[in-house]
Amino acid sequence: MTYTLTTPLYYVNDKPHLGSAYTTLACDALARFQRLIGEPVLFITGCDEHGQKIQRTAEAAGLSPQAHCDAVSAQYRELWQRWQISNDRLIRTTDPRHRRIVEQFFARVEANGDIVEGRQQGWYCVACEEFKDEPATAAAPQCPIHQRPLEWRDELNLFFRLSRYQESIEALIAQPGFIQPVSRRNEVENFVRQGLRDFSISRVNLPWGIPVPGHDGHTFYVWFDALLGYITALLEEGDAPDLDLAVARGWPAAVHVIGKDILRFHAVYWPAMLLSAGLPLPRQVFGHGFLTREGQKMGKSLGNVLDPALLLERCGRDAVRWYLLRDIPFGEDGDFQQQRFIDLVNNDLANTIGNLLNRTSSMARRWFAGAVPPAGDGARDDHPLAAAAHQARTTTMAALAQLDFRSAAEAALQLAISANGYLNDQAPWSRMKQEGHEAQVAADLYAVLEAARLVALLLAPLLPDLSARMLEQLAEPAAESSRPGATGRNGCAGVGCGRGLPCRSQAR
Repeated sequence: MTYTLTTPLYYVNDKPHLGSAYTTLACDALARFQRLIGEPVLFITGCDEHGQKIQRTAEAAGLSPQAHCDAVSAQYRELWQRWQISNDRLIRTTDPRHRRIVEQFFARVEANGDIVEGRQQGWYCVACEEFKDEPATAAAPQCPIHQRPLEWRDELNLFFRLSRYQESIEALIAQPGFIQPVSRRNEVENFVRQGLRDFSISRVNLPWGIPVPGHDGHTFYVWFDALLGYITALLEEGDAPDLDLAVARGWPAAVHVIGKDILRFHAVYWPAMLLSAGLPLPRQVFGHGFLTREGQKMGKSLGNVLDPALLLERCGRDAVRWYLLRDIPFGEDGDFQQQRFIDLVNNDLANTIGNLLNRTSSMARRWFAGAVPPAGDGARDDHPLAAAAHQARTTTMAALAQLDFRSAAEAALQLAISANGYLNDQAPWSRMKQEGHEAQVAADLYAVLEAARLVALLLAPLLPDLSARMLEQLAEPAAESSRPGATGRNGCAGVGCGRGLPCRSQAR
């Protein structure tokens, strides 16, 4: 079965920000891990390009909505290429094939009796593209997220009969693992417990959207349209825009990775829509937290927004990926702190991992003619570093499967720390001066080099650049985790075959 994972379809009202980069980097690490263990992966990202917010932003810039969307979506595509994101697809909801998929999906939902006409009244946030449930008591109520005035709406819309799916959604969210982390599931349970209400799926007098078939003057609400982008993206180049064909290409999604602010749409509305259309449900929705900077919410007015393109240019891929994936528990809110960023990169990547490989390979080159030293006792399964390697592999594999990037990074780092400690204890630079200790030095260096090789493989999903450089220095092939559709060497890319010990390179 195809392992389909998705980022949100990013709203193109503005250029990419650090939050969208954070989600995409996490999904990239997950995609690389799944490829590394031999899974056929379909990694989807893309852009959500309809709605009133887009229309107003384009008008303010003196552009047509399509020209605005073309420009901003190109920025996303270019940025992900610069970050070397290994996505298989980048879907745009202005793709003509997407319109046909939305129409076919709507026809199924309408035929199932789940579309009714009704009047929508309430306070609306254009930035969220969402009606606010909370009663507004202030004379000029504001969106609690965007701190912008809400707009009063009173119009005839088409509604999806979400209320019919109360019991189905309750049963779904009760399934262990469907919503992660647990704190997010609790939020959704509280919302559903209050009773599901039908929600509007169309807007009137809004030309920048997909027209609703059979309902003149209505265009699809941006969320009804955008969620279906996950299915449109499954189509291969040259495929006809056929809903059943798209589903057969890789649905259901193994996991939707999203920010916690859009959890309700993915964990409640989307599954109900799929049930109505008779389509399989995603297996998991993972809602991660928000990023702040030095304890403050990032915003243009504060002048503290971190531009992911600039961050990449100044700090490089390895440094940023390491900090975001190693320091912030995925699923919780995180704070970007400049000094901690510098400290972690220097201590972990340079002083620990880099130093381990550089000094060990330097000694091997000097004393063993540039070749890997004879293994001797260094290859024994009961070698002190074998237990550390086994623990690191087990922890990393389990953590990455659960999107626990922090624990995976710490496990790989701990193996490097253990290898450095072993090297210091054995002190081969002293032993080599003593006659008759060459075999012991060779075994020690072999064991440490093997640990460094495993560190490189375990880091491949998190730090593909550093992993490739380490493996190149060890004269090892790079882990096959970056190329879309790639699988690992012998189905495991050398990270383990399920027997409890790391694989040994055939080159040795």
